[in-house]
Parts: sequence; C-alpha cells; structure tokens
Amino acid sequence: MMNAVQARQFQADVLDIVSQIPRGKVTTYGHIAALAGWPSHARMVGRTLRYAPEASVLPCHRVVNVVGRTAPGWAAQRDLLVAEGVVFKANGHVDMSRCLWEPAL
Repeated sequence: MMNAVQARQFQADVLDIVSQIPRGKVTTYGHIAALAGWPSHARMVGRTLRYAPEASVLPCHRVVNVVGRTAPGWAAQRDLLVAEGVVFKANGHVDMSRCLWEPAL
C-alpha cells in the first residue's frame, strides 16, 4: 500500500514517463507502473492519467492495455494514434509487435 508521499511520487513518475512516449509508439499501463517502481499498479496509472490535471497536455493517447486495446469510451484515441502512424490489426487493437515502446526497466 502506498502512503501519500509515495502516491505523489508515483503520479509524478507516471506523468514523466508518459511525456517521453515517442510519436508513433504506444506503451502499456503495466509497463508504466513497472517503470515507476510499482509493477502491480497498472490500474493506478489509468486513474492518474484520467484525474491528474497535468495529464491533459501529455500524449496520454499513447497508453493502451497489454493487448493493445484502446481506452473504452474514448473513440478519439484511435484517431490520434492513426494520425501518428500507429498500426492497428484487424481486431481493432494496436499492433504491439510494431508499435510498442518499451524502454528498459
């Protein structure tokens, strides 16, 4: 369980990591959580991106789930990714083999 100081640091780390995702690439909630030092907190990454005011100026559209599925209820996410050259498979998921940004932990 995170304390308040750890939660603030986690949020700062998540926002910093998202700011580094290159155009035309995606990464996963889980990988961001691991990079931030809390590998079992993928859902908290999603909450951070949804509720942190600072996230509105970051490329949050470049974050998808582990199988490349975009966020439910955010139809524009796919359009933003396609505009950057992200490739989608026939099932509607990002082609993770071609578009995954996965910096070393």
